Amino acid sequence: MRSVMILAAAGAASLLSSVAFAADIPVAPPPQYYAPPPVEDFGGWYLRGDIGMTNTRGKLFAPAYNDASTVSVNQIGHEFTSGMTYGLGVGYQFNNWFRMDVTGEYRSRVQFSGTDFASVYVGGGGPFNIGDSYRAGYTSWVGMINAYADLGTWWCITPFVGVGVGGAYNTFSGFSDVTTINLGGGTTSGLYQAQTASKFDLAWALHAGLAYRVNQNMTVELAYRYLNLGTGVTGSGASFDGTVTNGRPFQLRDLTSHDIRLGVRWTCCDVPPPPPPPLVTKG
Repeated sequence: MRSVMILAAAGAASLLSSVAFAADIPVAPPPQYYAPPPVEDFGGWYLRGDIGMTNTRGKLFAPAYNDASTVSVNQIGHEFTSGMTYGLGVGYQFNNWFRMDVTGEYRSRVQFSGTDFASVYVGGGGPFNIGDSYRAGYTSWVGMINAYADLGTWWCITPFVGVGVGGAYNTFSGFSDVTTINLGGGTTSGLYQAQTASKFDLAWALHAGLAYRVNQNMTVELAYRYLNLGTGVTGSGASFDGTVTNGRPFQLRDLTSHDIRLGVRWTCCDVPPPPPPPLVTKG
């Protein structure tokens, strides 16, 4: 009987020690679950289209007034009428603040007009007073490489600035010069006309505007652009009375424009986001 009690006591002691040992074993924590990384909503190729209003400026330089016989020249009203610009392009958004695009545009025909009042020596006499009234039509094709910095987004509106460099193909047509000369004993008039001519020159631009993101794929822009178009020329010309033939071209220098443009960017080729990692479950 005593041996049975001893065995029972030994078994109870062994059981208590096993429970105590099991209580000391650390319990492994449950596996942690991580949310998938956020998918960035920038990046990818985009197409763009733009339409806007032009405000072109420039000065006409007459070859006859660039020699020693000219005493003074006063230019009045050298200006262009307003026109339209139509552009298309393709670009790439590199990250959430930097993008670049290549654009081409057509600038519609506008009318140039201006008047010069000069004092010149003619045939060793003078100086005599001369007045010239100019008219011409102007169009241009412009190609640019542009880079933009997006400055942050508030309520889906993103202000941006940018620069561009490229080339302008400037064309002047229908050039005419009506000249009135006061020779002291009376006045005489003449008409000079020049042929159409085109000139390619360096162009560069500064951009600033606001972009509004309509949805995942479409953004609307309202922007201002300062555009430097370089120089344009007329073709050789002749006077109506035949006193001048194969006359030297006139130059239109410092061609610039202050443009207001409305644009649309369409993100058409986004890279699909990676699939989320598989969920880990306990077996």
